[in-house]
Amino acid sequence: MRYLYSFSIRIYAVLLKIASLFVPKAKKWVDGRKNIFDKIKAEVEPGNIVWFHAASVGEFEQARPLIEVLKNDYPNKKILITFFSPSGYELRKDYELADYVFYLPIDTPQNAFKFLEAIKPETVFFIKYEFWFNYINEIHSRLIPLYLVSGIFREKQHFFKWYGSWFAKHLPMFKHIYVQDKASAKLLGSLKARNFSISGDTRFDRVYQNTLSVQPYDTVAHFVGDSKILLAGSSWPQDEDLLIRYLINTEQNIKLIIAPHEIHENHLISIEKSFRDFNPIRWSQHQSKDDDLQNSKVLIIDSVGKLMHLYQYADVAYIGGGFGVGIHNILEAACFGKPIAFGPNYQKFKEARDLIELKGAFSISNYSELKDVLDKLFIDSEILKQKSDVCLKYIKDNIGATEIIMKEYSSPE
Repeated sequence: MRYLYSFSIRIYAVLLKIASLFVPKAKKWVDGRKNIFDKIKAEVEPGNIVWFHAASVGEFEQARPLIEVLKNDYPNKKILITFFSPSGYELRKDYELADYVFYLPIDTPQNAFKFLEAIKPETVFFIKYEFWFNYINEIHSRLIPLYLVSGIFREKQHFFKWYGSWFAKHLPMFKHIYVQDKASAKLLGSLKARNFSISGDTRFDRVYQNTLSVQPYDTVAHFVGDSKILLAGSSWPQDEDLLIRYLINTEQNIKLIIAPHEIHENHLISIEKSFRDFNPIRWSQHQSKDDDLQNSKVLIIDSVGKLMHLYQYADVAYIGGGFGVGIHNILEAACFGKPIAFGPNYQKFKEARDLIELKGAFSISNYSELKDVLDKLFIDSEILKQKSDVCLKYIKDNIGATEIIMKEYSSPE
């Protein structure tokens, strides 16, 4: 079975090389792994290395609280981070707390041996659902402690299929598996696993920390004035079409802060045209308290890295992606106590399911549903406060995963 698995990995790599001729993201994936072992050997000095592996940006955010605590408590440790995805690597390759950042070489037995031989980590953390079985096997053979953090297990995964015994036999190779919820724990229990516990999701610790050191923006405060604010985070065109209709039809004194997921020039121009009746302005073009800010109804955030701090100015948040492959991060809005609306594709995200059940978040499928949700929140201040309190309580009730995991790291058996 290991042969078949490794063969499929090699086929996947070949297909990506072909795709790299046409797809920019695939080209980054391929180019980033060229001469990867030469780079590692040239840069890495083995010793005191703790290796974190994340698929992309979202998983990195789950690793980040652990990295911050580890660096603070053990300053002599060197942090090595690997990414599978170009989006994760490109955004975090200069992360200030990392000593080394690389793409993960593809998961073959040979690469796993060479990689572990080159970096010689003392501890390894895989994040969420990163299961690379040749790496897991090689780590285990070297008796290196391996942890899974913020794990999520679903019935559709290989472990729980009729052919899943080979995959499942790698789970005991983890020293401990920290899962997010009872459903994941139940699935692991069905495999007779014992090396797991429910710790929650480290992202809650991360977003809550953000609220304790929030960055104010005078420009945004001047734009807000005494208006009610709808903040659209990581919006896509389908989301933006609904928001336009709402601004046109609402009788409330509402302004929109929109942070699109794609900030390339063509999309920004498209947004400006769509919202032209509301005097849209770009963040980058108005870094002062001029009259245009107060006269505008739409502020377009055309730079990255600010969204998590902007929720402080919102009354209600709308999170994009729900009419595509899935919603983006809703925890950043919830940690500021903002009620949240999003499209119908949210089922993969536990926090979205939880907040819908608690009635702090709302899934909408069309404009009529969006209007109904936003009108209730903007018109009735009591309802707004009630939903805000629900979101904030949900965050506070779920912090603490980092402490649980680091206690195990600090006091190994």
